[in-house]
Amino acid sequence: MAQQAPAEQFAYVDSVALNLHGFYSGLERLFELIARQVDRSLPVSETWHRDLLQQMTQDIPDTRPAVISQKNADAIDEFRRFRHLVRNVYAIDLAPEKMAGLMNTLPDMWPNLRAELLAFADYLSALDASLN
Repeated sequence: MAQQAPAEQFAYVDSVALNLHGFYSGLERLFELIARQVDRSLPVSETWHRDLLQQMTQDIPDTRPAVISQKNADAIDEFRRFRHLVRNVYAIDLAPEKMAGLMNTLPDMWPNLRAELLAFADYLSALDASLN
């Protein structure tokens, strides 16, 4: 993390936390949309966030292929857990080391995750073309 004065360090940690939170939240919104519109099934249990992520790894016969790999789901799950922390603790209590681990994960994870999401978008486009 940046070597800064305490006030600047707090602002930096807070900013990084919100960006990591936003990254996961954006993925979750996308997965919710897929679950509602394509699968017609959104998890409703207390663990629905985790269940939704696992749902995206499943190939659903006659509906859709898996959206993401289990490897990417496992990596995304770390962001899901962190999002929970961001929503439930004060920024001053966040562990910069945990955020550094997530930030280091992104450059390796993103290209493959992006490719999986684009492949799924291509699947939806092909499906739409075949129906029209």
